[in-house]
Amino acid sequence: MSKTVATALTVVLGVALLAVGIYVGAHPANMPGGLQRLFGISHQQAIVAEATDRIQDTYYRKLSDADLADAAIKGMVSSMDDRFSNYFTPAEYQQFQQQQNGEFAGVGMTVSAGKQGIAVNSTYPGSPARRAGIKPGDTIVAVNGKSLKGVDLDDATKLIKGPVGTPVTLTWLHDGKRITKPVERADVKVPVVSSAIRRCDGVKVGVVRLATFSHGAHDQVVAALRKVLKQGAKALVLDLRGNGGGLVNEAQLIVSAFVHGGTVVTTKGLHVESHTLKAVGEPVAASQPLVVLIDGNTASASEITAGALQDRGRAELVGTHSYGKGVFQEIMQLSNGGALDITAGQYFLPSGRNLGGKGVVGGQDVSRGAGLTPTVKTPQDTTPAKAAAGLRTAVCTAAAKV
Repeated sequence: MSKTVATALTVVLGVALLAVGIYVGAHPANMPGGLQRLFGISHQQAIVAEATDRIQDTYYRKLSDADLADAAIKGMVSSMDDRFSNYFTPAEYQQFQQQQNGEFAGVGMTVSAGKQGIAVNSTYPGSPARRAGIKPGDTIVAVNGKSLKGVDLDDATKLIKGPVGTPVTLTWLHDGKRITKPVERADVKVPVVSSAIRRCDGVKVGVVRLATFSHGAHDQVVAALRKVLKQGAKALVLDLRGNGGGLVNEAQLIVSAFVHGGTVVTTKGLHVESHTLKAVGEPVAASQPLVVLIDGNTASASEITAGALQDRGRAELVGTHSYGKGVFQEIMQLSNGGALDITAGQYFLPSGRNLGGKGVVGGQDVSRGAGLTPTVKTPQDTTPAKAAAGLRTAVCTAAAKV
């Protein structure tokens, strides 16, 4: 056989093997069991691939591989019966990353659960919500004509968020009047930290409000603390109401602004090593009387922060019971651009307590735990007046310790 013929046969054989490899890789269910094991494909993985092929070959509408893969992963995560675990499609993961950076596409307001829909706690300066005339104390009762009564808060906010420049029709109640308007979604930059000086009985109290534990939040908190201390604050209030949490390392660093060393939180899980996060660096406010303001929507990293400061004897809690989330999630990006956000373990405060519930028992979700118990209780922040009253209580509680 000539060298030219041998080379040609080698090329043909290589192309044939490549074609076979592509086919069996896309159709592993058609491979013999021995080959499946050789290529590291489990029987269950082959069945999933077989089901995907059958659906695409049979269903009356065209379905893409990507859509079916997204649906399959969402189904797997949903079957775990864990309210805190999620699968983000590539588009959803992009939105999630924007939120972690203090940005999102929406109408620009903070909300909490209400009886008729979702209660508006605040609107951001220059936001579409504020331009539309939505005010704190209003209740959003419908989105695009869909009633929000009985709808989970997370599901309701997902209906409101969407691509920049697209309209969403909101219906809300203002002083008993029903208003319906189309509102155009926009890129919204969340003001993560705000600060102010309040007075109680002549004592200056620095109030620092944190909206979310996003990337770099601790730097903004430290800057705000330095600012109010420079303005003469003798006591401090850290307002974590409505703060659903975020990054655990940000909680560690924010607690570090108030205490010298020591445990902040310990994490434990079946597949992750036990790990204790400690306060680091020099605190900027280690001695000033401190109050942490919490409510029913204070959760996750917020509860770690408030609970650690309470356990360490550094702060007094004022408000209402916090959410009670005692687990943490691990985010794992996938090759399709999406990501898994899976509950990986539990967290324990310095005293050893865990704030969460028991997950799903007998088909019923009992994952919400007792939460943190405030030392000084205030009314539920269902109206701006009650929210203001809660803040006044926190300020005067801090001032009384000076």
